[in-house]
Amino acid sequence: MEHLSPEMRACIEACLRCHSTCLSMAMGHCLEQGGAHTDPEHLRLMMACAEICQTSANMMLIGTPHHRHTCRECAEICEECARSCQQLDGMEACVEDCRRCAESCAKMAA
Repeated sequence: MEHLSPEMRACIEACLRCHSTCLSMAMGHCLEQGGAHTDPEHLRLMMACAEICQTSANMMLIGTPHHRHTCRECAEICEECARSCQQLDGMEACVEDCRRCAESCAKMAA
């Protein structure tokens, strides 16, 4: 990763953290809580967020300029996921990681 700028390395780390948080929260906390936590729209959004975060990290690691496209979409999905998670109890870590990733990805997309 030495060939990557510090900003890109930070974004990759934010994406991978968000991927891990969304996936583990959806398959752990949300499934255990049930109710609104397992609403199909909410769970699909969390899975989409995890996937786009991983994809964005991979695109940056590959070194393709196409990372701007995935980062733009990642920022949008992360913001949407943060808003959805904010409405539910016990989802603070997901909200925080999604917002951090969205901010970092928005910078990489510019």
